[in-house]
Amino acid sequence: MDTGFRYPELHEMVAGRKVAMAVSGGADSLLSMVLLKESGADVAAVHGCFLGMEKAETAVAGLKKRCAELDVPLHVFDLTSEFDRLVVEPFVQEYLKGNTPNPCALCNPEVKFGVLNSAAQGFGAELLGTGHYVRIAEAARYGRVLARGADQSKDQSYFLSLVPRDSLLKAIFPLGGHSKDQTYAELDKRGVEIPLPSESQEICFVPDDDYRQFLIDRNVKLPGPGLAVLSDGRKVGKHNGLWRYTQGQRRGLGISWKAPLYVLDKDMKRNLLIVGTSDELESQGCTADSFNFLVDFAEWPETVFIQTRYRQRSKPARAAQVGSSLKFDFIEPHSRPTPGQIVAVYTEEGAVLGGGIIRE
Repeated sequence: MDTGFRYPELHEMVAGRKVAMAVSGGADSLLSMVLLKESGADVAAVHGCFLGMEKAETAVAGLKKRCAELDVPLHVFDLTSEFDRLVVEPFVQEYLKGNTPNPCALCNPEVKFGVLNSAAQGFGAELLGTGHYVRIAEAARYGRVLARGADQSKDQSYFLSLVPRDSLLKAIFPLGGHSKDQTYAELDKRGVEIPLPSESQEICFVPDDDYRQFLIDRNVKLPGPGLAVLSDGRKVGKHNGLWRYTQGQRRGLGISWKAPLYVLDKDMKRNLLIVGTSDELESQGCTADSFNFLVDFAEWPETVFIQTRYRQRSKPARAAQVGSSLKFDFIEPHSRPTPGQIVAVYTEEGAVLGGGIIRE
């Protein structure tokens, strides 16, 4: 299908320009750095230490070796306090409000394309490169836009939907047209060793992805137990603190009932966990705020395609502005969106129109 998109070649965008490549120590950012250098960019590597300099020792030591071999200068920044303030603390506060936050989507605009990018501009970088599997496209209707990566199974545009347009227009994504398998093959072909060969965990600052224990260890005042009720108000059991549950959850409820029960909602004011059967999980729509418009709302098509979880097929919806929020009416059945998570909005062809935070 002709999408009306043109994807500029990497050398068109970077040849002769100073590019700061954000490197983590993993395969994606490492190959991105190699491709930038091969495309004629004046490349400098930047590494942000988010969890303390000590925890970054292995990655930094490996990056120093790789960058020296590739003749690329490396700049290391300790962003621990900024990361805690801009990502970790908001993560904690969202759970205390009964929401289920998405810290990775918040980290991109606030830290990677925010604080780290500002640090890179301090030594003259014009562009920021990252290892995300997304593309920048020239679209006849919208101009330059963020678009899905060629590898649909690895596409990460969902996580970049909150990054401001101005920042994205100064970003480079060398892996947008690649698959993950290609990435490893290209590094192997060039004989480039990966400092951190394993994939990063889901939430980098939460040990073993156990957010419940992380919140306990954070020493914040967590809401206590209360009642679990059906949507009609009937009491069916108890919960151990609303922060321990998320919408759609089935396992671990500890409630005996004639049919499997799922978390439908959380009533923070009355400290109630609202549960129901699977046929109650479908939703007719959702509302989002803190919206980041990558294309002006007036230019959106009548039917948009929304994604309310990373591993989810986008589905058609109609959007309307209601005050400072956007209201989405789903055109076909859609699983219940989770407050605190991200809604990313696309055209049918895969251009990202914007993103916001789901509230209800």
